[in-house]
Amino acid sequence: MDRRRVLALIQAGGVGGRLDVLTRERAKPALPFAGVHQLVDFPLSNLTHSGISDVWLSLQFQGATLQEEVANGRPWDLDRNLGGLRILLPHEGTGGMDEEGFARGNADELFRFRDQLAEFDPDLVLVMSADHVYRLDYRDVLDAHRDNAAECTLVTTPLPPGYDPRDHGVVDVDDDGRVTGFSYKPDDPPDGDARVSITAEVIVYDPQVLREVLEELHRETAAESDEGDTGLGDFGDLLVPRLVERGRTFAFQHDGYWRDLGQPHHYLRAHHEILTDDVDVLSVPHWPVLSRLPQRTPARVLDGGVVVDSLLSPGARVRGRVERSVIGPGVVVEAGALVADSVVFTDAVIRSGAEVHWTVLDARSVVDQDARVSHPQVDARDDPDAVTMVGCDSRVGPAVTLEAGARLEPGSVAD
Repeated sequence: MDRRRVLALIQAGGVGGRLDVLTRERAKPALPFAGVHQLVDFPLSNLTHSGISDVWLSLQFQGATLQEEVANGRPWDLDRNLGGLRILLPHEGTGGMDEEGFARGNADELFRFRDQLAEFDPDLVLVMSADHVYRLDYRDVLDAHRDNAAECTLVTTPLPPGYDPRDHGVVDVDDDGRVTGFSYKPDDPPDGDARVSITAEVIVYDPQVLREVLEELHRETAAESDEGDTGLGDFGDLLVPRLVERGRTFAFQHDGYWRDLGQPHHYLRAHHEILTDDVDVLSVPHWPVLSRLPQRTPARVLDGGVVVDSLLSPGARVRGRVERSVIGPGVVVEAGALVADSVVFTDAVIRSGAEVHWTVLDARSVVDQDARVSHPQVDARDDPDAVTMVGCDSRVGPAVTLEAGARLEPGSVAD
């Protein structure tokens, strides 16, 4: 039996600014996926099935929305007296001026939590983001880390279709799996014909080495950093490059499905990818995605309703036509309405005669009679500016047209 003491840290504090109106009033990891899941469900489910029960979840922007969704860890058997899920909030009133308030990146955050990590005294620290969809047994990564006597192990993945390496950390690996080069969001990435391997933002650290390197980097950056900022930024800015220089950083290649949903077109494209295929993530009998599922009546397709290559969540009622879309819990699509190539969140309503194309429609929004949201000729899977996004509790008035790529703020009315 493996008796290493592993501490998992899920970093869920990013602003999610590229998702615009969808993250005005929620943390990005609280965004729904496939109708009945939240993004944070995926790392939590992977941890549970991997047998890792000491889990810290760091919250910053709109943290209360995510705290509600994780329900004290109950859906993942993490509501325990010993171990289990622990919520980490920004430091206030303790430490130096560059350690209080919101972190300025995920490496900055690790530095701020260094004393808590030392007090816990794990054998290994497993750090991950909370806005990716994938299935991974972390035990395989931890075993590889041990076998390589590594200081750091980066989970890597081939660059997914439609993704830009300039948005990720690009990794060079030798025949032994050792990381020999690392470029974070490079201005001059490999050309389109090259096989590009990127970080999946799942990293194993030796905790003593992690603290040593973070403090070393902080000494180098503190003098030139602004008040309230350690200067450490994200893991790819200084931390991982310094660890690569030390020569004991290795890659663990993940060849399964992995998607970063931090941009509108990636969010929409990933939903298209799961409409007719579970992508070896959603319906694996021994590895279910555990969630705080909504308690709703079954979905209904009523007289006149037509549903083509789509997902319907509990409580949905469809009398109109739905094509290649994900319909969230409690959504109503009235007779004569059309929803195509879109993702519709909880309790939204599309009235008779309305059309919605290539859109993410947030919770409790209403598209009134004969309104038009975007148009069918747009394919928004490769262009973030082509995705139309309608914020929660908003309304598109009768016969109003929203052009492709429009953004409607939460609680607003387009008339």
